[in-house]
Amino acid sequence: MPDPILSIKGLTKVYSGGVKALDNVELDIRKGEIFALLGPNGAGKTTLIGAVCGLVRPTSGTMVAFGSDLARDWRTARARIGLVPQELSTDMFETVFRAVAYSRGLFGLAPDKARIEEILRSLSLWEKKDSQIRELSGGMKRRVLIAKALAHEPDLLFLDEPTAGVDVELRKGMWQQIGALSERGTTIILTTHYIEEAELMADRVGIILKGQILMVDDKASIMKQMGSTEAIISLAQSLQAVPESLSAYPVTLSEDGCSLIYRGGSGDDASSGNVEVASLTKALIAAGIDYVGIDIHDSSLEDIFVDLVSEREEGTA
Repeated sequence: MPDPILSIKGLTKVYSGGVKALDNVELDIRKGEIFALLGPNGAGKTTLIGAVCGLVRPTSGTMVAFGSDLARDWRTARARIGLVPQELSTDMFETVFRAVAYSRGLFGLAPDKARIEEILRSLSLWEKKDSQIRELSGGMKRRVLIAKALAHEPDLLFLDEPTAGVDVELRKGMWQQIGALSERGTTIILTTHYIEEAELMADRVGIILKGQILMVDDKASIMKQMGSTEAIISLAQSLQAVPESLSAYPVTLSEDGCSLIYRGGSGDDASSGNVEVASLTKALIAAGIDYVGIDIHDSSLEDIFVDLVSEREEGTA
């Protein structure tokens, strides 16, 4: 396997007052991938991005990007890194074209009107090139941030909540633009609250909680290893408790007693849950328990994320 484009080892950040935002983070990013970093608010996502991009000074640990140590040779490495921050921080009275061109100049690159035009056209901003940023919609302002981050042609691009506050249609458009960037060879690390984005776009997923990386794996592997089947069986008559005859099945009773909830199967065998649900329905009939409907589905990435985070938070409570 080729060397990672970014390698983070033992990264820790402790703020004054003792708050540990990052706790011995280990993470390798592969060239050309889309990597989604998931975690609840305060998990350490933005702090991790800030450390790599030079906005946060780590307490300990190493970061190597493109073979350069970010602590010693930061200027060379960070010239190849772009950041689209979570906050809309830019000069609102500047025109779109001048703002993007200025960002290119900050990295010492020669003016290149053709390249700026190419970037703006790729983000559907060319028609707004002479508009002041303050006149744009929220979605277009986010596109301007992406254009500014791309102006110096980075090889590694961080997107911190790139679609926060953007409506569904604009989100879909931005997903397409991010996919196009990846196809052109840009390595992308994104944080998002919309787990459907990670499920749709990411090659690999990392989950961070309380400054610690809980897991990193290919999206398909996570679904296979940790996926399960859930079935909600609507009963014709409510029950007071799960009957003893169903004790062999992983079922619970809803609070109102009107539904049985099955959660089982194995991610390694996508059909095992469905087979067990079929067996469960036969057991219901044998026990004289009538039901009026079954809603069955396999775990989504969001289900897995919520379960994993809940388990860890309960374990440390």
